[in-house]
Amino acid sequence: MPPIELPPSLAGSFGEIRSGHFHSGLDYRTNQREGYPVYAVADGFVSRLRVQVGGFGNAVYLNHPNGYTTVYAHLQRFNSRIERVMKDYQYRRQSYDVDFPLMAIEIPVKKGEVIAWSGNTGSSGGPHLHFEVRDSKTEEIINPQLFGIDIPDRIKPSIGGLYMYRLNGQPFSENTPRQYFRITGAGGKYRLYQSPVINYSGDVGFGIITDDPQPAGNKNGVYSIELKMDSVTIFLSAMERFAFNNSRAVNSHIDYPSLLLYGRTIQKSFIEPGNPLGIYKTAVNRGLINVTDDKIHNMTYIVKDAKGNTSTLEFKIKYNRQSVIESKEEPGVKKFLYNQANEYSTQAMRAVFPKGVLYSDINFRYQLTPRKRGTYSPVHKLHTRLIPLHSNYELWIKADSTLPVHLHRKALIVDSRGISQGGVYENGYVKGNPRVFGDFYITVDTIPPSIRPVNISEGKSMKELSKISFKISDNLSGIRSFNGTIDGQWVLMEFDPKTASLWHVFDDKTAPGKHHFQLVVTDMMMNSRTFNAIFYK
Repeated sequence: MPPIELPPSLAGSFGEIRSGHFHSGLDYRTNQREGYPVYAVADGFVSRLRVQVGGFGNAVYLNHPNGYTTVYAHLQRFNSRIERVMKDYQYRRQSYDVDFPLMAIEIPVKKGEVIAWSGNTGSSGGPHLHFEVRDSKTEEIINPQLFGIDIPDRIKPSIGGLYMYRLNGQPFSENTPRQYFRITGAGGKYRLYQSPVINYSGDVGFGIITDDPQPAGNKNGVYSIELKMDSVTIFLSAMERFAFNNSRAVNSHIDYPSLLLYGRTIQKSFIEPGNPLGIYKTAVNRGLINVTDDKIHNMTYIVKDAKGNTSTLEFKIKYNRQSVIESKEEPGVKKFLYNQANEYSTQAMRAVFPKGVLYSDINFRYQLTPRKRGTYSPVHKLHTRLIPLHSNYELWIKADSTLPVHLHRKALIVDSRGISQGGVYENGYVKGNPRVFGDFYITVDTIPPSIRPVNISEGKSMKELSKISFKISDNLSGIRSFNGTIDGQWVLMEFDPKTASLWHVFDDKTAPGKHHFQLVVTDMMMNSRTFNAIFYK
């Protein structure tokens, strides 16, 4: 059965392209409100509970006898039985952010049982229910619409543009020559606006801009993209399932440099050799075309949504040895190969990239520029932010002699945007773990987090209030922990990072009378701030 009793309407589809990942489920609209009952879609048991700062927020995982797991996320609250188990665990661990498994006998559920209420917790961009189906053994995420979940949709996908990429034997990069072709059409039938035949030479690949308009007016991701040459499929991607640890490869699936530079989401129909995604069902020569005959070849894009609504784009291509746009190999300080570990070192820096970090070979570029005022190292320019990485790497930067000894444990690496990349001082170097190329340098974080009380002050009566509320924030390294106590006993503080709101809901543990409340907030560099107040209940 559906997980929520509302006319089904999706704010987000499975496999939709999001910032740095594929969307892993269906986002059910909830009329921009919280508090709708969320139902178990089938018999099973609660196998995992999670409360997360950011991410899924409040989430329930149910295992089912058929080998699948369903996930319900961004929940406002759990049912009373789940709530008791969750709070008991949070108090035992003395932590708001928890993630723990349960045995099958602890909380069995029946199909149609209310397990929670819809909400807006975690990294949700607004009230909705995020719903997933996973393989219980592999934990791969599977498109829920493949299980017969019906989402009414008669609108065909939209195709907004065609691109040709001249690779000419070179790895894909920000410098790969790109050609844009304007298209026209309606009713699911598209063609080139002007060019009757596209001339090419050398290795070329194609990409398109496409989305799936919804009855509610928003645009979701498409289910499949197929490219045919003379009626033979040379590329086919389908959003059936993927592994979480490969989701970041969305940055290889798309033209990442065009996204960063121009805000365009172009889905490539050729595959970089280090792309680990399993969504590609067909990829002749990795989707690259290098046909050198004198014939005109008919090309057809076939784009479908999960309901089977289909749109096509037809165009023609022809090899022309005079149609040359050269792709020159970019100079660099060292050749990095995508299928092995890579390392580059100087007297002032060391960067180690594990195997699997790169999607294609690169000529690694490096430059050292003067340090900024108030920092403790020169700026180290590692390649370019326009090339995505699949996971983190290790970066050591040598600290200047101007870094005082008492600030060693406060030193960290930041990028050109001032965003922390972590930091541990060791033997004259600060080590961080970025997962992007860019510009990096050493600074220090000595400023403790900010605590702003919203409704509590010294000596205040809280008799008519249901909770204690604060706003908290940190200037650089980020908040590591927050801990509240009443009369020396740990109490649960709940946090919403979207609004920087922190609160404790009173329960029967706080009896009438005089109480001492203390809140300690600590950042990633162990800077702490403490708030104290006497209140009456």
